[in-house]
Amino acid sequence: MIRRANIGTTAVLVAVAVCHLALAQQPPTATLTIDITNQLQYQEDIYDPVKFARNANITPSLGIGTGILNFAVATVLGDIVAVNGQPAKGLFAARDRFIFVNTAPAPGEAIADVRRNAIREFTYEILQPDGTAIGSIMGMGFNVGDPPPGQPSTEMANWAITGGTGAFLGARGQVEGSGGAGRAASMAEDPANRRQNGGNPNRYFLHIIPMTAPQIVTTANGPAITHSTDFSLVNASKPAAAGEILSLFASGLGPVRGVVTGQPFPSNPVATVNSPVQVMVNGNAAEVIGAVGYPGSVDGYQVNFRVPSDTPKGTASIQVTAAWISSAAVIIAVQ
Repeated sequence: MIRRANIGTTAVLVAVAVCHLALAQQPPTATLTIDITNQLQYQEDIYDPVKFARNANITPSLGIGTGILNFAVATVLGDIVAVNGQPAKGLFAARDRFIFVNTAPAPGEAIADVRRNAIREFTYEILQPDGTAIGSIMGMGFNVGDPPPGQPSTEMANWAITGGTGAFLGARGQVEGSGGAGRAASMAEDPANRRQNGGNPNRYFLHIIPMTAPQIVTTANGPAITHSTDFSLVNASKPAAAGEILSLFASGLGPVRGVVTGQPFPSNPVATVNSPVQVMVNGNAAEVIGAVGYPGSVDGYQVNFRVPSDTPKGTASIQVTAAWISSAAVIIAVQ
C-alpha cells in the first residue's frame, strides 16, 4: 500500500512495508544544557498571608540560610531561555524545604552524617520559541554538600530526574546545577514583577536517560531514507546527491501537535512534531523542511530534509534529533 504525506512543499510517497523497525537498543544518555534567566528564590520569611506577594519593589529576604529558620520553605522561579544553545522558552520552578543538616550542627541545625541545606523538588517545563509545548522534566534531591559519584567535585547538589512528560515521557537521570538558587527575595515581593525587578542567570546540566530515543527505521535493504523524486530508497546503486531533498522515516520523535499520545496520527492534515527536530549530515545541520507523524502510525515519523550542498561524494552519516536527543547514525551513499 502506498501513501502520500505532504510536508511543506514536498510530497513524498513511501511503502508502508518499509516502516519495520530494527530491534530496539538501549537508549543513549543525552545531556541538556538549560540556561535560565531572572531566577529568584522567594523565601518564607513572613507568616501573615495578607502580606504575601504584595510589595511591587525589590524586597530582600529577612533571612533564611543562617539556620534560625530551619524547616522553612522557599519557592524558586526562573525563565528558560535556551537548551543546548538553541533558543527556547519555559519555566523552571522549584520548592526548597530547608533542613540544614550537618555532622557538627550549630544551634538550630540538625545532626546527620552528611551536610545538606534543603530538600528540593523541581520542574523544567520547556517550550519552543513560538510557545509550542515540548515537555517537562521533574525531579528532586538535596541542595548543597558533596556531589554524588560521577559528578564534578565542584557540584554542590544531589538531584535525580524522576520523570517527565511529552518528549521526555518516563525520563530518568541526574542534574548538575551551577550558580545557586538566585537572588533571595522575601515572600512579600510580588512575583508579577520578577522580570522587571530582576534575578540571576543560571545554568543546569541535565543528564537524561530517555525511556525512548529517536531511531531511524531500517529495512532489509538499508536505512529507510528515500529520494523525493520517485520515493525509492537511497542506496549504493541509487545514491543521494548534495542539495537533494530526501525523506527519512523514524520512531521516537515524541508527541505531535493536536494528537493524544497513543492515538493514530492523522493524514489530512498531517500532524507536526512538537519538539525541535534536527537532521545531521556528517555532523552538520541540514535544512529540515518538515517533520510529521506518519499517517496511521502511533510511533512512526517522516522527516523531509535537504542534503547540504557541500556534502562530499562517498558516504554520509545521518542522525535525527528530537528534543535534543539524538538517534544512532546510519550511513547512506552520496554521489
